[in-house]
Amino acid sequence: MQRAAALVRRGCSPRTSGPWGRSQSSAAAEASAVLKVRPERSPRERILTLESMNPQVKAVEYAVRGPIVLKAGEIELELQRGIKKPFTEVIRANIGDAQAMGQQPITFLRQVMALCTYPNLLNSPSFPEDAKKRARRILQACGGNSLGSYSASQGVNCIREDVAAYITRRDGGVPADPDNIYLTTGASDGISTILKILVSGGGKSRTGVMIPIPQYPLYSAVISELDAIQVNYYLDEENCWALNVNELRRAVREAKDHCDPKVLCIINPGNPTGQVQSRKCIEDVIHFAWEEKLFLLADEVYQDNVYSPDCRFHSFKKVLYEMGPEYSSNVELASFHSTSKGYMGECGYRGGYMEVINLHPEIKGQLVKLLSVRLCPPVSGQAAMDIVVNPPVPGEESFEQFSREKESVLGNLAKKAKLTEDLFNQVPGIHCNPLQGAMYAFPRIFIPAKAVEAAQAHKMAPDMFYCMKLLEETGICVVPGSGFGQREGTYHFRMTILPPVEKLKTVLQKILF
Repeated sequence: MQRAAALVRRGCSPRTSGPWGRSQSSAAAEASAVLKVRPERSPRERILTLESMNPQVKAVEYAVRGPIVLKAGEIELELQRGIKKPFTEVIRANIGDAQAMGQQPITFLRQVMALCTYPNLLNSPSFPEDAKKRARRILQACGGNSLGSYSASQGVNCIREDVAAYITRRDGGVPADPDNIYLTTGASDGISTILKILVSGGGKSRTGVMIPIPQYPLYSAVISELDAIQVNYYLDEENCWALNVNELRRAVREAKDHCDPKVLCIINPGNPTGQVQSRKCIEDVIHFAWEEKLFLLADEVYQDNVYSPDCRFHSFKKVLYEMGPEYSSNVELASFHSTSKGYMGECGYRGGYMEVINLHPEIKGQLVKLLSVRLCPPVSGQAAMDIVVNPPVPGEESFEQFSREKESVLGNLAKKAKLTEDLFNQVPGIHCNPLQGAMYAFPRIFIPAKAVEAAQAHKMAPDMFYCMKLLEETGICVVPGSGFGQREGTYHFRMTILPPVEKLKTVLQKILF
């Protein structure tokens, strides 16, 4: 032991005999000599590289979390390290994340979620009975009375029943079948799932998917991932971003030369454009889909976000039903909703649903099979969706507070929509259409020729260059219109109206002045 300690003090280790009687140190020396004689191997090549990866994934772009947002993250880190900037914070106006922007959660929703998550609270007098009643119903439908269990792939049965009842109430008695309801991980999951089922063929028979321009980048991203064909139809900016059926006809006619147009996607109220479609427009779109044998996708996640007194939300399901059996029994329609938008702003729960009607029975089985691969959507998100479609009703103790909070959120959004529109339109070089709904402004910016040349010198789209300069000089993060699509020669950016009024005024003043 003393010898070993002495060797350690000298930086050595004691010699011990190996299995064949040689000391370990001499064996190590021989091994080292052998290694020196061997030729060095070249580094093993990586199996997964940019050249070998799935090219469809490489083609995917998602502007809402693209280069501008990455740059915003870098600037935030620099501010944390004490690097001086002309501003003290980055304001992320790039995404519709209500609670990140300071919106308070709806009390009733969070009470039910707390009870579902920690059922011991069901014995607490601090929670209202109507919240407890909903929590018990949800838990009794879960395996082991726990949100931590898997659900059926299509979703918890009683929640699908509540969604169907909500749709029936919303649509003035138009019936909804729980068997046509599929609970999803946000609306995005439903949209990508239904597109997976729809895309097929090759060459000129490859499925074409019609999407509005400007569009929400989820659509172009999924189309790229599935190697489908994107078919653009342009919204009419000069007419408050209206959808014109003649433009749909042009898009289909030109697309038939190189693909098989099979899907028509509608976003109502619009993202990023904020328009709310009239009933007449929806009827025209449904007739067009019937005429051209198109599968309709109706993205209706902003159905609660209608601000213009001249506008009203009409669901595609309701209008389809009221057009008569020739349409209601034949036009295939998938409609989507979510917990993330509206007055709820519960983005993180990733709750959503889709209702799919007139689906071929054999295809319904294929859809359920596809959904079963991901087991089930998050059960907590399903529970959150249930509270959205099954809120307090008159006579229940939480009704007044719930109504007051809901009206406050939607009323503030309406004020901020008008404020944003008015301020943008006071400034030469910017024009903003009325914000009829949703939660974004998509103003047109008139960029001088010299600024366009400067952007081209930096190999950037002019509106990307504008947004990057805006971020670097003011700390405001918005998304360039090129990430959503726009007519050639026009430039825009998308900005959320979600920040509190005083912060929104600050954002607008920095952009405008």
